[in-house]
Amino acid sequence: MIREDRIQLNERFIKVFSLLEERGVVVKNDRNGRGMGDFAEKVLGNRAYGHIIRAYLNPDDKRCIDYRQARIICREFGVNESYLLDDMGTPFGFEIPEEVSTSSDGALKGNILFTSVEAFAGTSVDAGSFATEDKSFFSVPGLSGGSLVSFPISGNSMEPIINDSDLVVCREIAGVHEINDNKIYAVKNNGSLWVKYVQRIHNTKNRVSHLKLISANHLEYDPFIEEVNEYTRLYRVIRRISDL
Repeated sequence: MIREDRIQLNERFIKVFSLLEERGVVVKNDRNGRGMGDFAEKVLGNRAYGHIIRAYLNPDDKRCIDYRQARIICREFGVNESYLLDDMGTPFGFEIPEEVSTSSDGALKGNILFTSVEAFAGTSVDAGSFATEDKSFFSVPGLSGGSLVSFPISGNSMEPIINDSDLVVCREIAGVHEINDNKIYAVKNNGSLWVKYVQRIHNTKNRVSHLKLISANHLEYDPFIEEVNEYTRLYRVIRRISDL
C-alpha cells in the first residue's frame, strides 16, 4: 500500500507539472526538447518512460512519484524543494513567511517581509535566504496571513497610482492563470522586477506566452512585452504605503 505522504507528494507533483505546462516549460506532445519523453529522461533517466510520468499524473493510477525523483524535478526545473517535498511555501519563488513571525523573546515581529528591490529581483538569492534573523518584518492593520513581501518603488513610471519611494505590499500568485488583466502586479523575470498593469498575451495554442506591461505614467513610458518562462514569478500588489 502506498503511504499517505507519497500520495500527497504526488498530488503536489501534479500541481507543479500543470504550472510547468502553463509556463511552456513542458509541452506534452512537443518534439523539440520539451515533450513528455524529454521530461522523463531528465527525471527517470530514460525518454521511453513517458508513460510512467503519465501514470503519476493520472489521479486514478496507483503509481506515485518518489522523493528521489521529486528532488530531481526541483533541481532540473527550479521548483521549490520545500514545497514539493514538505508542502511548505509555494511551488516557485522565495520562501516568504507563511505566518506572523516572533523574535526570540516572543515579541511580535510582523507578517510582511521588507526587502530591497535588488535582493528581491536578484537571481542569485537562494530560496531560504529571506528566513534569516537580520531581515525586517512588519504588520499593517487589515493585512493578515502569510506569503507577503514588500519593497520600495524607485521612479515615476506608475505615478500617480504609485509614487516614487512608496512601499508596495505583494502576495505571490501561483501562475499566469491567476492574473486579472489590467490589475497591478510585480513581475519578476530573469533578474529584473517591474511593477505594472499587466495584460496576458496568448499564443496560437491559447497558452499565455507573454505579458504586456503597462505604466500608469503612459505619457513618459511606453508599454513593453515580456516573455513568460520558467523564471517568471508573479506577485499581486495589494497595498501601497506612502509617507513612512
